[in-house]
Amino acid sequence: MQIEYAKVSALGDRQDNQDRAAVVVSDEAALMLVFDGMGGHSDGAKAAETGLKVVQELFMEASQPIFDPQGFLYMALSKAHDEVVRLGADVAVDFRPRATCAICLVQEGGAYWAHIGDSRIYQVRDGAVLSRSRDHSHVEVLIQEGAISEEEALDHPMRNFVECCIGGDAPVPDMSITNRKSLERGDVLLDCSDGLWSGLSDADMAEIGAPGDDNLVENLKSLSMKALNVNSPYSDNTTGTAIRWIGI
Repeated sequence: MQIEYAKVSALGDRQDNQDRAAVVVSDEAALMLVFDGMGGHSDGAKAAETGLKVVQELFMEASQPIFDPQGFLYMALSKAHDEVVRLGADVAVDFRPRATCAICLVQEGGAYWAHIGDSRIYQVRDGAVLSRSRDHSHVEVLIQEGAISEEEALDHPMRNFVECCIGGDAPVPDMSITNRKSLERGDVLLDCSDGLWSGLSDADMAEIGAPGDDNLVENLKSLSMKALNVNSPYSDNTTGTAIRWIGI
């Protein structure tokens, strides 16, 4: 399996960075992970760190390529949720650690992804967004109902209200898991927190996979800087991981 990968995480205008991210690569598979600790709750960073550690360890312990990718993603996020719930077992429900997350498994020429909340995954091909995850948020509901447009959602007053996350209440939260996404040479997969995509259009996000521009590390850094500048002086932690597919 031939890939290139990159990671970036910037503090933004916050006092602490509560995002956690990683790219784990083996000969047969790769896993991108982004966990965004929710700043309005205690120990958001600890929630993100715990979730990432659980999923990363499960991937490293699994036989690869993963036999049941979708089953693995569901199991991994469920276990991550359970561990974050345990962190807040002695804390009032409204103040328990929580995080949103998005993880993406790449193997055998395809990608599978899962997310909870408003952390996102994009698939970019030839400088355009081919597909992306849809947020578990109030604003996304309004978009799907036709009440607002994608452009109006960028600065909607409720754009940061998520409908589900890991941690908090005990039941496993809603999660979205994709079918296999076929990859072509040059495709870029981007996994990011809302601090990276907030305020940017799909066209902006697609710049990471511009045709003829193969510097993935610099492209991800540039995208991060654009997000920080657009959202200044109220920018959030800005975190992303990216994989460029080259071939099997």
